[in-house]
Amino acid sequence: MTLQQSRRLQSLLLGTLAWAIAVLIFFPIFWMVLTSFKTEIDAFATPPQFIFAPTLENYLHINERSNYFSFAWNSVVISFSATALCLLIAVPAAYSMAFYETQRTKGTLLWMLSTKMLPPVGVLMPIYLLAKQFGLLDTRIALIIIYTLINLPIVVWMIYTYFKDIPRDILEAARLDGATLWQEMVRVLLPIAKGGLASTVLLSLILCWNEAFWSLNLTSSKAAPLTALIASYSSPEGLFWAKLSAVSTLACAPILIFGWISQKQLVRGLSFGAVK
Repeated sequence: MTLQQSRRLQSLLLGTLAWAIAVLIFFPIFWMVLTSFKTEIDAFATPPQFIFAPTLENYLHINERSNYFSFAWNSVVISFSATALCLLIAVPAAYSMAFYETQRTKGTLLWMLSTKMLPPVGVLMPIYLLAKQFGLLDTRIALIIIYTLINLPIVVWMIYTYFKDIPRDILEAARLDGATLWQEMVRVLLPIAKGGLASTVLLSLILCWNEAFWSLNLTSSKAAPLTALIASYSSPEGLFWAKLSAVSTLACAPILIFGWISQKQLVRGLSFGAVK
């Protein structure tokens, strides 16, 4: 076997492996969407049915039972607000740690990341009591604050990594030209790191959109996002798989579409600084 044939075979094997992994990852989403168009009887059929008479009964039921757009709007407001607030705090923090590093910087970053290891249920009671004391139960403000705090360590870490890959000579040149701190950050630093910031924003939005623990414990109806709507289809009588698949499809569709549209920025951001 020649070297060229060996490379072609290696490329073919890697391509096949990539497609196999992609199919394994995508199949649960495909099955969820497929099940959403089945009746409850077809959803429970054994063996599973791939050929069936599709129906919109589940989606009509969701529309009759609850106001989907109200839950979706809550998810949009909470996710985008929490992400914006997170960036407002994380960018200056990452800037100071990346370009004015001290002996405690690494320890601070590790401490921030270690807070993600704390089980949410461990702090549920004090946070619930605080929210109740300040009248924030079942409000968007409570979830925005919580989502900001739980995602802040990851966002700071990501932005810090992107900033560390930016040569300091660029910032020093801007200072020599008379740029202020604000101009240095807005006109020089952020445009260079926009790919990394875009991927960070997308990741933060996904984490906020998918967060279920706090939305179920701190909301009931007024501020409940789509994760709470999904949970409402779990009842003492059991799980209605077809209806649960339909509401899950409606909840996942916006963020999947947004991620698909933003995939170029995501890949660009995740590979930022990988090649010098």
